Amino acid sequence: MLAKRIIPCLDVKEGRVVKGTHFLDLRDAGDPVELAKLYNRDGADELVFLDITASPEGRGTLSRLVRSVATELDIPFTVGGGIRTQEDVRDVLRNGADKTSLNTAAVEHPELITEISDVFGAQCTVVAIDARRRFEEREDRITVQTPQGPCWFEVYTYGGRKATGMDALEWAARAEELGAGELLVTSMDRDGTKRGFDNLLYGAMSRIVGVPVVASGGAGEPRHFLEAFTEGKADAALAASVFHYGNYPVPVVKEYLRSQGVEVRK
Repeated sequence: MLAKRIIPCLDVKEGRVVKGTHFLDLRDAGDPVELAKLYNRDGADELVFLDITASPEGRGTLSRLVRSVATELDIPFTVGGGIRTQEDVRDVLRNGADKTSLNTAAVEHPELITEISDVFGAQCTVVAIDARRRFEEREDRITVQTPQGPCWFEVYTYGGRKATGMDALEWAARAEELGAGELLVTSMDRDGTKRGFDNLLYGAMSRIVGVPVVASGGAGEPRHFLEAFTEGKADAALAASVFHYGNYPVPVVKEYLRSQGVEVRK
């Protein structure tokens, strides 16, 4: 069994790391370069950098800042936000990224997934999916049972601003077929709440796809990471505020997981 990965995430706006709840009410969380140094030293398995306003603002990723962060790392580094073309991917890779994350552009131009995967490799091609529960009765959607009744998961783009009407589970399967090597899946319902990951979403998705699923949204304590791996069947767990504000540093989370029999990297 592959070791489970613990991944801090830097949501970046105007050059600063920010964190909110349900993608709203953003508050400052620090300098991205300094946080990168911290997570590299603390033994994070990877780092994700998301320029969260690039797509809504119609611009490219902050290449200079990406380069500054990359120079502090010797762990895999994923960059997303504003990636719309092969040249955008080439630019972030030249500036130190190991993988690129696509969300809005992948939904609007699915063929881009294949183009990037063919040119740069599936291991470089991460499709990010921002999803929210919907409880409307829809026979044309993949539903899961919840205490509140059956629900399906809707895909959102433009930093959680635009509902697409797309089924997240169906989109995940299609993204894999198109060449995605990994799926970074954020529960908008749990984002910033510290109530735990939406393991119904990740469990359902892990049964459908064969590529790694990275769970994101809702981590508040080490137990939540354990549940993401055991209940959600996730391959990796991504978190922000629980790390940024020092609630549970990466080494604490990893030590807890080891004590529970979960294989994690030293």
